[in-house]
Amino acid sequence: MRQQLSGRTALVTGSSRGIGQAIVMALAEQGADVYAHARAVTPEFSDTMHDAAQRFGVQIRPIAFDLLDSAEMKRVITTEISRKPGLDILVNNAGVAHGGLAQMTPIQAIRDVFDVNFFAQIELTQLLLRRMSRSGQACVVNVTSIAGIDLKAGNIAYGCSKAALIAATKTMAAEMAPSGVRVNAVAPGLTDTDMAGQMDPAAGAAMVADSAMKRLALPEEIANTVVFLVSDAASFINGQVLRLDGGSA
Repeated sequence: MRQQLSGRTALVTGSSRGIGQAIVMALAEQGADVYAHARAVTPEFSDTMHDAAQRFGVQIRPIAFDLLDSAEMKRVITTEISRKPGLDILVNNAGVAHGGLAQMTPIQAIRDVFDVNFFAQIELTQLLLRRMSRSGQACVVNVTSIAGIDLKAGNIAYGCSKAALIAATKTMAAEMAPSGVRVNAVAPGLTDTDMAGQMDPAAGAAMVADSAMKRLALPEEIANTVVFLVSDAASFINGQVLRLDGGSA
């Protein structure tokens, strides 16, 4: 079977586990070389990426930087990516979860969530945009959440940060299209990851009950949608947010 992404290079943030790691695997299976980002590169992470590279016949290079350290981010981008052939795909997947009522959440906690879930994503995209515009087929996919669409009680930090990323997706899509860069987003519902395990059980059960399919999403289901969005099959899709929630009630 022809690999859809052969010859392309991707960067995926937050790829040490969960949805991010599933995206790395899905891109690699379709022939893309991948920079797999994590906050720190552990032996286990390196071994997982090496095994996947061997299995799919591509290059997967683990890279590490703290998204909240602008200087470190710029240094790694310059030394690890900017000196290599072009970058075609950026998946802004890294993020942190948070729940709490507005009147009970310290403003610093809200700022901390926005720093990771919004500002770091924008900064990284800015750093890579000029390089990506040379590709002629470049794509950015932001991993948001249905929490950023269906804002409810308890979402003053996480949900609002994802809503801001959705707004940025649409803004960047309009601005970047003339440079040949498409920008889209996926908005998963509750997904079977470690983050889901940190939720209040009652809140998680309510989200599953709200889904017509009555189950959690699988990381691979989110990853397959990302592959579609960055492929030629989605060449006229720009500025869109695809809900992946099993059909909300």
